[in-house]
Amino acid sequence: QVQLTQSEGGSVRTGGSLRLSCVASGDTESTACMTWFRQTPGQEREAIATIDRAGSTAYGDSVKGRFTISQDNAKNTLYLQMNNLKPEDTAMYSCATVVGPYCVAWGIAYNYQYWGQGTQVTVSS
Repeated sequence: QVQLTQSEGGSVRTGGSLRLSCVASGDTESTACMTWFRQTPGQEREAIATIDRAGSTAYGDSVKGRFTISQDNAKNTLYLQMNNLKPEDTAMYSCATVVGPYCVAWGIAYNYQYWGQGTQVTVSS
């Protein structure tokens, strides 16, 4: 079992920055990758960034160059640094993880077993 606890989100103006965090507890040694998703009402969850245990990262096209995913293994904490935020970044953001030897198809929400509680990010123009 893995528990994921997210920090609060926030509200910023266009061009602003926010950093989200997600603290993992429990059987964290068994996790393959950790991923940030976001979702707006009526839309599918969108995978935006992932990081595996070796520190390799991947990003969705919508956030590439603006968002940075990182992790502090000593603190079992996942981060998402979001810069140059746009109104279209407004969403509920959630961290997720999967237990296993490696991450398969990181962009598919169905593959993830454990989820954070979600946090709202609002970007106003």
